[in-house]
Amino acid sequence: MSEKYLVDAITEGEGNVKIADDVIATIAAVAAESIDGVVELQSTLKASVTDMLGVKNLAKGVKVSVGENEAIIDLFLTVEYGKNIVSVSKEVQEKVKEAIETMTSLNVIEVNIHVSGIAMVDKEKVRA
Repeated sequence: MSEKYLVDAITEGEGNVKIADDVIATIAAVAAESIDGVVELQSTLKASVTDMLGVKNLAKGVKVSVGENEAIIDLFLTVEYGKNIVSVSKEVQEKVKEAIETMTSLNVIEVNIHVSGIAMVDKEKVRA
């Protein structure tokens, strides 16, 4: 299995800092799930397989594309029914961008939100 890494050369003789794409994806996932209105991140096929094997994958529902000093993040979200999807999405974009830039010094040029589901959190209120 080949891992992708962000490589940041320090100064000569001190070595390199390598950050795996999965680490960046995990930062994005944790930041996104902290926003009120985000129910969960959608599983990809890879995440579904690891879930079946009993491995906790915090980066599910996140796709990361890293260049030399920049990153593009795609998040696949389920939003709580009744919440303003646009407001929730904008808040997720801001929080994810801030978290990644703070923790990795990468320039996040895009945070793309894909709302792929709506969830009823409190089904008792929905009954007619």
